[in-house]
Amino acid sequence: MADRFTEDDGAHRTTVIETRSGGSGLMIGILLLIVLVAGIAYFLFAQNRNDTVRTDAVVGAAQQVGDAAKDAGKSVGDAANRAAPAQ
Repeated sequence: MADRFTEDDGAHRTTVIETRSGGSGLMIGILLLIVLVAGIAYFLFAQNRNDTVRTDAVVGAAQQVGDAAKDAGKSVGDAANRAAPAQ
């Protein structure tokens, strides 16, 4: 951003003084924006990874329950066959 000052010394000579900033504020702002975007991306990827781990755990537990139910059903069927043989 440039600031411009005009001075008149009374002898009809005009002096113009311009000052410019180095632009470091813009660079810091861009850097902060990049850090913010990277932080949000990391959070979202970590959250997705946690959801995947939880889903895999639930699927594994459900499969184990299903396998146990099959084994129990087979055991009940075997016991019923032994108790009442086919005629």
